[in-house]
Amino acid sequence: MNATIYHNPNCGTSRNTLALIRHAGIEPTIIEYLRDPPTCERLIELIAAAGLSVRDALRQKGTPYDELGLNDPALSDEKLLDAMLAKPILINRP
Repeated sequence: MNATIYHNPNCGTSRNTLALIRHAGIEPTIIEYLRDPPTCERLIELIAAAGLSVRDALRQKGTPYDELGLNDPALSDEKLLDAMLAKPILINRP
């Protein structure tokens, strides 16, 4: 089985998820998304594969979400994606 994890080594949930994957006997491909964010095209693919809307894929807690005014419902998906790519901490990894 192949698995990929978009990992933040400073995040406890991410570390626990990585440990669970390894405990299952799988050595995943690890992408440190804060250092190596996905392309716009890949981010769109990942959001679609997760069955989320772009807005649902935005992480709010512990991010500049409020400071950037990303709670504005008038913002387009393109603007939200631009913000996630500029500040990858905004990418919520379900």
